[in-house]
Amino acid sequence: MKRIRGWIIPVAVAALIAAAAYLAQPNNGSPEHSTNSDAANGASAALLFAQAMGHPTSQITGDFTTPASSSVMFVFSPTSPYTGEEAARILGWVRGQGGILIYASEQGDPQLDQAFGVIRFGDDGYVAGDYSADAGVLAGVASVTGGASVKPLEPSPGQVAILRTAYGLVAGYVQRLGAGEVVVLADPLVLCNGYLEKADNGRLLADLLGVDAGAAVAFDEYHHGLTIGAFAPQAWLATSWGAAIMWLVVAVFFGLLLRGRRFGPLVGRVPETVRSDVEWSVAVGQLLRRSSARRVTLGLLAGATERVVALHTGLPVQPRERFWNALWVRAPEVARELAEVENSLDTSSASEHDVLTAARRLHEIAHPAATRRK
Repeated sequence: MKRIRGWIIPVAVAALIAAAAYLAQPNNGSPEHSTNSDAANGASAALLFAQAMGHPTSQITGDFTTPASSSVMFVFSPTSPYTGEEAARILGWVRGQGGILIYASEQGDPQLDQAFGVIRFGDDGYVAGDYSADAGVLAGVASVTGGASVKPLEPSPGQVAILRTAYGLVAGYVQRLGAGEVVVLADPLVLCNGYLEKADNGRLLADLLGVDAGAAVAFDEYHHGLTIGAFAPQAWLATSWGAAIMWLVVAVFFGLLLRGRRFGPLVGRVPETVRSDVEWSVAVGQLLRRSSARRVTLGLLAGATERVVALHTGLPVQPRERFWNALWVRAPEVARELAEVENSLDTSSASEHDVLTAARRLHEIAHPAATRRK
C-alpha cells in the first residue's frame, strides 16, 4: 500500500501536464483544409461546388494513386509529407498526361516544391487579407479574400502571377508544364468554406474548375492522414496528442528519477554452475562423436600421449623430429609402441570400436603404471 501511495503524486502531476499540453494546442478547425471538414477553414464546399458544376469528383484515400489523364487534382496543405517518388509521379502526370494540379499550401511540401520549382520566401509571413488578380488571367476575378498573413512566392519567368498582395508580392501563379499545368496558391483559405462568399473567391474556384469543363476532379486526402512518414518523431511530436504523450513520458521519467525509484524490478543473476574436468571431457567427447570426427579425436589423443611421454622421459616435445630421435634412444620400447599406434590411426578411424581400441592403447602408453594396477 505504501508503494502505491508513492506513485500517486507523480502520476497526478504527469496527467495534469499532459492535459495542459493537449489543451494548449490551438484548435483551428481544419488547419489542413480537408474536404471532409465543414469548418470555415475546411474545403468541403470545394468538393460540393465541383459536383454542382457537373464534374465527377473523388477523394484520394487509402493508397496514393495519380488521377486519370486530363483531370484536375487539388492538394491542400499536406500534413503527411510527400515522398520523392510520389512527387515525381505527380510531375509526370502533369507533363505527360495533361493533368491540372491545384496546389494550395501555406508552408508548402518540400518534395512537391522541389519537383515543381516552387520558391517561397519570408519566415514569418507578410500581412495579406485581400489579393488582387492580374488583369486578363482570371475571368471575372478582380480581388479575393484570404488569411491574415501569407508566405509569398517568387515566380520564375515561366510562372505567370495571378494573385498579388497589396504590396505587389505574388500569392499565386500558373505555369504550363508539358501537356498540363499547375496552379500554386500560397493562401489556401481563398478556396475554403468560410471565404467562398467573400469578394470574388467563388469565381476564382469556378475558374480553376472550368479550365477543363467536365474533367474529373480529385482531392488528395491521403496526405491528410497517417502515412509511413507520419510515424517519424518529428511528425507526431507536432500533433497535440504527440506533445501530450511526450510530456507524460518526460514527467514520469523525472518523477521516478527525483524520487530515486527503480525503473523496473531487479533481475537476479543466474549463478554459474561449476563443472568438473570429467564433465568437460564428456562434453568434448560428445561433440566430437556427433560431428563424426574420429580422425580428429585420435589425433588429439596421440598428441596428448606424446606430451605425457615427453614429460615422463624428460624430453622436449618440440621440435618433433628431435623428440622422436631421442625417444628411440632413451625408451625404444615406448617409441616402438607409440609409433605402431600412430601409424595405425588411419585404419583405426573406420569405426567407433577401432577408435576405442586405439584410445586404450594410447592410454596404456601414457599411463603404464595405472594400467598395471588395474
